[in-house]
This record gives sequence, C-alpha cells and structure tokens, in this order.
Amino acid sequence: MSPRRNYPKNKRPKTEDREISPSNQSFEEHDDGLYTVRKLTGSASTKPYRCPGCDQMIPMATPHIVAWLEDDEESRRHWHSACWAKKDKRRPNTERTRNAPRY
Repeated sequence: MSPRRNYPKNKRPKTEDREISPSNQSFEEHDDGLYTVRKLTGSASTKPYRCPGCDQMIPMATPHIVAWLEDDEESRRHWHSACWAKKDKRRPNTERTRNAPRY
C-alpha cells in the first residue's frame, strides 16, 4: 500500500507561501496598544503566576492567558481569562491598608 498524499506530486505549497500561526495565539487592540495574546491550557502552565488584573495567584494547571505588547515581549504577563476580558473596563486599583476608611 502506498503512503497517502494530500497534494499532487510537485504541487505541495511552499513553506514561505503558507502562513504558520499557532491556533491559540491572536492579536487584540486595546487602549494602550496592540497585544499578542496566547491562551494556555491547564497542562501547559507548570508554575503559579500572579495576575496583574486582580493581584491574585493563578494556580498551577489552570488555563489562563499570556499577553504582551506587540513590540515588547519583556512586558509579557499572565492573566486570568476573566481579568483579561475586563482589562479596559477596570479602574486603577487603590492600595489601602486594612483599617483605612473607604471614602
């Protein structure tokens, strides 16, 4: 039995003709620029991270989102999916002590 061929001989698309893009990576435009967004599965996350949206820990083996500005991969941050969805709607978080009054 001969091996299966999905393309006729010599008609296979060249590698430079095909666009290779991970299916879990996309680009989103927000108020502060264009972000590269990658969705991680639970099995892909091997250590805990702190979410910048809610300042809570993202436990190991939890699906979440990694996002960074298009030009600055050093600004890569791990977010809860819900926190990332509400990123532009958040107000700046005010740090208060436990006994401070809420005005």
